[in-house]
Amino acid sequence: MTIKDIARLSGYGVATVSRVLNDHPDVSEQTRRKVLAVVEEQGFQPNNNAKHLKQQASTSIAIIVKGTMNLLFADLVERLQALLRDAGQDAAVYYLDEDANEVAYALQLCRERKPMGILFLGGDLELFQAGFAPIAVPCVLLTNTARELDFHNLSSFTTDDAAAAEQVVELLAGQGHRHIGLLGGNWSCSQISSRRLTGCRNACARLGIPFDVDRQCEPCRYSMPEAYAATRVLLERCPELTAIFAVSDVMALGAIRALSDMGKRVPGDISVVGYDGIVTGQYSLPRLTTVRQDTQRLAQRGVDALLQGIQRRSPPVHELVPFQLVQGESVAQIG
Repeated sequence: MTIKDIARLSGYGVATVSRVLNDHPDVSEQTRRKVLAVVEEQGFQPNNNAKHLKQQASTSIAIIVKGTMNLLFADLVERLQALLRDAGQDAAVYYLDEDANEVAYALQLCRERKPMGILFLGGDLELFQAGFAPIAVPCVLLTNTARELDFHNLSSFTTDDAAAAEQVVELLAGQGHRHIGLLGGNWSCSQISSRRLTGCRNACARLGIPFDVDRQCEPCRYSMPEAYAATRVLLERCPELTAIFAVSDVMALGAIRALSDMGKRVPGDISVVGYDGIVTGQYSLPRLTTVRQDTQRLAQRGVDALLQGIQRRSPPVHELVPFQLVQGESVAQIG
């Protein structure tokens, strides 16, 4: 009896069975119960010697990516791997669902794989506050700030999300828009998108633009299908909207498709602005107006800080990386 037999009998893949047997946190309880029931029924005994040897091996640097459909993170992963390779370091990439507990997963990795350091792409600060303390290796959080958490081994590099969102609203207001919707994200104060909501709200208050969060905001996950559905909900609730600010380019692209299917022209009937500056947005029709994050600088500063932490136990660094508001073709003047 092997792990392949357990996979066949349980109906799950070998990788999923392996995660269950190794007690990884990114497995649902239902899956865990079904796999373990087959293990017990078959009297399967994992090869503990091989498992022990695997646990002793270091995979050098771990890159934990929160979300599987965020194209900004895909760009960052590619840049991080290239920079680490140039520095003579190996890297293992782990993709989690955007609702998973990345800190619990990192702690599990530290116990089993013993990485030299960890790069987090995206993160919930509440989870870091609650569970990061046992992690002893140098770590870097990209696209969120850990400055206020004050951990001795956690650096962070991010864009000033609130300031960027304010610039988006100023751009739209300058084109005559006074009915602006905000699409996507999670409004929890520990999440990245909450700062974009804060910037949007602050700019509207300063410019005298009405902004009702309950009516004009529709949260959703970072994916085109979710954004597509959320856009339809938002427009049905607020048909007076003349512009939508999506908190990621992936969501903006989903919104544009939804608007087209609803018989609305972008930007003729409604303007759309994204966030991230992914390459895809510059080849969409219309070309996307967006906040471009400097992924090269984010990756470079993140790798530099992590290697400094590994090699010299340097203190943590927290920086805001400059952004650029790129005007494409998806915003039009009204009035």
